[in-house]
Amino acid sequence: QLQLVESGGGLVQPGGSLRLSCAASGYDLGYYHLAWFRQTPGREREGVSCITRSDGSTTDTESVKGRFTISRDIAKNTVYLQMNSLKPEDAGVYYCAGTPYYRSARCALRESDYIYWGQGTQVTVSS
Repeated sequence: QLQLVESGGGLVQPGGSLRLSCAASGYDLGYYHLAWFRQTPGREREGVSCITRSDGSTTDTESVKGRFTISRDIAKNTVYLQMNSLKPEDAGVYYCAGTPYYRSARCALRESDYIYWGQGTQVTVSS
């Protein structure tokens, strides 16, 4: 079973940057589509960015385009989310998620697509 552990969250001022990491164990990340989701109190979990297993292509939700970048390091079995120009509305608990590549041709930002989830890391954007 794929196990995912996020890190890198914290408090940052508006306009600042953070890089989240998600370390995988149990299986090779190269067999999975991977994604980052976030959730704030009272709201549903929202897909932020995902990366397709086969070609590394990425999909971002509109609100983070040009600011966030998802990437993976297969050798380190780790997926990252580089977040720049952070805004207060980016705050929340960020979750890493994975699903086996054979479940779909490409990654998507649908929560129901993902089987494996990390425990989340808190991101706070405040001055």
